[in-house]
Amino acid sequence: MAMENTTLFVLLLNVLLVFSASLVSAEQQSQASAVGDPGMQRDGLRVAFEAWNFCNEVGQEAPHMGSPRAADCFDLSGSLTHKVTEADNRLGVGDSFPGINPENINNTDLYAIEKELYLGSLCEVADTPRPWQFWMVMLKNGNYDTRSGLCPQDGKKVPPFSPGRFPCFGQGCMNQPILCHQWTQLKDGTMQGGFSGTYDLDSGCGGEQDGVSYYEVVWEKKVNVGSWMFKHKLRTSKKYPWLMLYLRADATKGFSGGYHYDTRGMLKTLPESPNFKVKLSLDIKKGGGGKSQFYLLDIGSCWKNNGAPCDGDVLTDVTRYSEMIINPETPAWCSPKGLANCPPFHITPDNKKFFRNDTANFPYSAYHYYCAPGNAQHLEQPVSTCDPYSNPQAQEIVQLLPHPIWGQYGYPTKKGDGWVGDARTWELDVGGLSSRLYFYQDPGTSPAKRIWTSIDSGTEIFVSDKDEVAEWTLSDFDVILTQSGTNLMNKAERKK
Repeated sequence: MAMENTTLFVLLLNVLLVFSASLVSAEQQSQASAVGDPGMQRDGLRVAFEAWNFCNEVGQEAPHMGSPRAADCFDLSGSLTHKVTEADNRLGVGDSFPGINPENINNTDLYAIEKELYLGSLCEVADTPRPWQFWMVMLKNGNYDTRSGLCPQDGKKVPPFSPGRFPCFGQGCMNQPILCHQWTQLKDGTMQGGFSGTYDLDSGCGGEQDGVSYYEVVWEKKVNVGSWMFKHKLRTSKKYPWLMLYLRADATKGFSGGYHYDTRGMLKTLPESPNFKVKLSLDIKKGGGGKSQFYLLDIGSCWKNNGAPCDGDVLTDVTRYSEMIINPETPAWCSPKGLANCPPFHITPDNKKFFRNDTANFPYSAYHYYCAPGNAQHLEQPVSTCDPYSNPQAQEIVQLLPHPIWGQYGYPTKKGDGWVGDARTWELDVGGLSSRLYFYQDPGTSPAKRIWTSIDSGTEIFVSDKDEVAEWTLSDFDVILTQSGTNLMNKAERKK
């Protein structure tokens, strides 16, 4: 009898072990990473740099800097083997390189696009369901010279007009920055490199100075240990009061959020709402002042007002953004007296819909600002339309603030969550939340597939009235596909 009991116990134990193993296997299968470097743990780093003027173009290269695109990509096998050279990074208008269309060699905007593709080809890593290229450091100058005629209005070319609310110190205010590159080196088991510089063209690579704009991203990692730490710093100045700095995971092929041309990046599988989460560790050292719209997360995509995917037609394509701002000084412009700054309705996690005039139930303080695309034909009044000049096409933006209503998705629930002194690792149900946010669509059209081509974190210091400094560290970044998203990736692999 004792032997039978022992045999039965062993049999049950084996069944439990097999069942537990199958549960672990199912969990592993149900969650796959959409990025080429999950959690930023790969020793062979791939990172690139892009700088933009106000309307996501180049306009004019900074003297002796080449086109404002660069990369630091290497493999590690005992020593660092760099994939990109200084000559590659210094390529500028008029310089030829493999694969460039001769028609674009003297066009500053189109040249930068082709240079990004070329750098991507040097950095590319083979993978399934498709190869990937690099994390992208994005720097943007918010100055807008309205007399330049450089920026379109909702995709339409417009003549110069008188200055208004946009900052500009005069001709040349939309300039590209000086780029100083500290090539990644290996020393005593630690790898470190960085990009830094300034928009003040009479300054150099001497580092940060009072009264002068400055940006810096330093990456550091111990070999075979943990995640890359990306340390960011951004300083505004009187001449450059509106600057943006983000670390982005962009589409490896196709349009990324805010662009109308083929890009390169880290998202080897494009996440689709509601089937993905985002994990990241964020430690904010300095917030950047009251005008710093610090984005715990910013997601971007593109689809037309009729729900169709974007095709590069800037007159009908619309960039869509959703941004969670965690600066506790950022107010809710959406209010019962500011309905134009609110989306027309809010949907709860359990799918209840509250319209913005429902003052008893609409969570006004959960929204900083909503603005609709300027090319939409059936907008519900009252409405604010988005700035028509700062993207190459019309845009729609949903800006969120910490609020208890977002808690079920893992987002911050109160002012101060994740801010200076409250470093955290976040796991955000970005797919679930983004599936319930309001985005404009023409009446009677099929709902757009909400496929996100850019996911990033960083700050936009929005027209500060004094010099401000933001400083933060980002690590452990990952985009995790949940069950349905994993199935989509597997189908893509089978089709390949």
